[in-house]
Amino acid sequence: MEKVFILSKDELNDLLDFIEEKTNKRVIILLRGDLGSGKTTLVQEFVKRKGSSATSPTFSIQQIYGEDIFHYDLYGVGLEKFLELGLFDEFEKDGIHFVEWGDEKLENLLKIAGFDYMVINIEPKNSKRVYKVVNA
Repeated sequence: MEKVFILSKDELNDLLDFIEEKTNKRVIILLRGDLGSGKTTLVQEFVKRKGSSATSPTFSIQQIYGEDIFHYDLYGVGLEKFLELGLFDEFEKDGIHFVEWGDEKLENLLKIAGFDYMVINIEPKNSKRVYKVVNA
């Protein structure tokens, strides 16, 4: 299934509501899009809604917010290093796991391991973003 949202940053609540409705106690959300497309912004808004603040984990690879929001950025490290560091095992923890730059290889591993996941493709469109949510 694919659901499409065309939203500005101020309208993200529609997408955030959808994410909350479609997720259970453990889900991985792969965020895909070009640099500056809004992957980190989406996570920041989700975390802010939960009463915290978020930063990009580009240099630390992983950030944890509260007890159940996990945020990973594979841009600088790639899947191989992510796996070497044992971070795939983190997906066993209950919570929502946002993965920026989660590619098809990671998606295939998630399928094989039997994890619940969704993919959100983000593309800029004028002053808004197109969010294509797949597997929700």
